[in-house]
Amino acid sequence: MKAGWDVKKLGELSFVASGGTPLKSTAEFWDGDIPWYSSGELNGEFTIEPKDRITALGLDRSNAKLFPKGSLLVGMYDTAAMKMALLDRDAAFNQAVAGIKPTPRTDLRFVKAALEAIKPSIMEQRRGTRQKNLNLKKIKDIEIPLPPLEEQQRIVAVLDEAFEGLARARAHAEANLQNARELFESYLATAFSGDEAGWDECELNDHVRFIDYRGKTPPKTEVGIRLITAKNVKMGYIQREPEEFILESAYEGWMTRGFPKLGDVLFSTEAPLANVAQLDTEETVVIGQRLITMQADEDVILAEFLKFSLMAPPMQSEIHRRGTGATVVGIKAKLLKTVPLRFPKNLDRQRAIAANCQSAYDDMERLEEAFRGKLQDIDDLRQSLLQKAFAGELT
Repeated sequence: MKAGWDVKKLGELSFVASGGTPLKSTAEFWDGDIPWYSSGELNGEFTIEPKDRITALGLDRSNAKLFPKGSLLVGMYDTAAMKMALLDRDAAFNQAVAGIKPTPRTDLRFVKAALEAIKPSIMEQRRGTRQKNLNLKKIKDIEIPLPPLEEQQRIVAVLDEAFEGLARARAHAEANLQNARELFESYLATAFSGDEAGWDECELNDHVRFIDYRGKTPPKTEVGIRLITAKNVKMGYIQREPEEFILESAYEGWMTRGFPKLGDVLFSTEAPLANVAQLDTEETVVIGQRLITMQADEDVILAEFLKFSLMAPPMQSEIHRRGTGATVVGIKAKLLKTVPLRFPKNLDRQRAIAANCQSAYDDMERLEEAFRGKLQDIDDLRQSLLQKAFAGELT
């Protein structure tokens, strides 16, 4: 650490406290003039407009606390742990947030950057079985290197300038990533417009067998036969993680509705709706709930053609149009079976379309991999700058 710097706990720097939530059932506590934040709203340099506001009475009758503009808010619970934002207004917050008040000798923009630099080590201190949380004591006990105020402000200015450039580079890479996906979707939309002569139309159920294990949750084990769930099925491919299993002895008794095989099309019925991939292994697997296995009559419809048909914007739109549910949108099997499917009657034509789509998909994946690499490089550079800043090496 650089000469003249000190090490201080957050609790020594300033007043640090968690918030609270007024009773939801008491109308007089809500829809007032005081902004009230939850940890999920700590997203960015400054706080966004809050979803909720409380009254002075709600503030007085709860553990919520009013912190001044310029305070630093830090999330403590689950996926919001170590999310941060500086208050751009006086506001209160809930019990999942720790607030740090500004002081004359400390620039909280510097503190926020310091916490970002050591975030990985802080996240390792989370505890809990269902949720990995930090508590207020752990927040207060976090130690950060602290130079004099002038040096804090100089470091913040240098980081701001550097991060502005990194933000532009990230936005450019993210735009290119989105463009790669949109280009592929545009290709699919054209390939499956079905405007050419020699195309026929049917309902999905006419030439596709549905194997549906929804509503059944097999007991999971540490080892055994691999279980594929909706968490594994992404758009166009099957992800290995997370790996889950059922007992081998339970397999035949469980798989009474049909057995999946290599090349079958897997379709997620909700959370998310309409992800599509082909089974890419000959190993024995179990298909979990929220997935439907589609086995095409390959004398009429090729499986690879079916996969790209289901991925194409026209069918995706039709499937989502038939989806139901307010919070989680899903589709019932009986509605999915009636979705119209257009296809060339010539199998060689189907095979050629699927091959061209696969080539376009592979091109998209190569571009996405390159742009994700750029995003990772940007994140690594940002973290490197933070590490240098708080080692006193930033000039």
